[in-house]
Amino acid sequence: MSRIPTIDPSQATGKSRELLDGVKAKLGMTPNLMRAMANSPAVLEAYLQFSGALGGGELPVKTREQIALAVAQANSCEYCLSAHAAIGKSVGLTPEQIRDARTGTASDPKSHAILKLTSQLIEKRGFVSDDDLGAARDAGVNEAEIAEVVANAALSIFTNYFNHVAETEIDFPVAEKLETVASADACGCHDDGCCAA
Repeated sequence: MSRIPTIDPSQATGKSRELLDGVKAKLGMTPNLMRAMANSPAVLEAYLQFSGALGGGELPVKTREQIALAVAQANSCEYCLSAHAAIGKSVGLTPEQIRDARTGTASDPKSHAILKLTSQLIEKRGFVSDDDLGAARDAGVNEAEIAEVVANAALSIFTNYFNHVAETEIDFPVAEKLETVASADACGCHDDGCCAA
C-alpha cells in the first residue's frame, strides 16, 4: 500500500480531477504514480508539463524511454523500471534494448553515447567532465540533445524519488530482475581494461 494515498479519479475534485481525466484520456489508464501525485495538483501538473515539454524535444520517444530505464535502474526504482519497460515495449523497444538500457548501454553508437552520458550524470551528480561531453559530441550528440539528456534524467530522478517516498504500488507488469553479468564489458564500456578485477 502506498505511503502517499492514491486519489481515486472518480472521487477527485477541482484541478486534480481535471488533470487525472486528462491522463486517462491520453493513456487509457491512470497510473498509481499520477494518482499519488494528484494529492498536490501543483506536483502532478509540474510533472505532466515537464514530461510533455520534453516530448516535443529532439530526443525520440525510444531514447527518452531508454534514459528513464537507465536512471530507474541506477536509483533502484522498481515502479519506474516496470512502467518504462512496459512503455518502452509499446513504443518499439525490444527486450534486448530494454535490458541494455538498464545497464546504460545500447548497440547503436549514438544511443550508447547518450546512455553513457546519462550514467555519468547520475554517478557524478551532474559534474561531468569535458571528456565526458566530448565523447558524447564525438558520437553525434548535439547541444540540444545534451540539454535534453540532463532534463530527461532530472525528470526520471523526480519520479524515482517520489516513488521511493510514496512506495507507490506497481500497476504495470513487474520488471524482471537483471542477471549479474561477469563479463569484461558488463559496464558497457567495451574496454577490457576498464572493468578488470
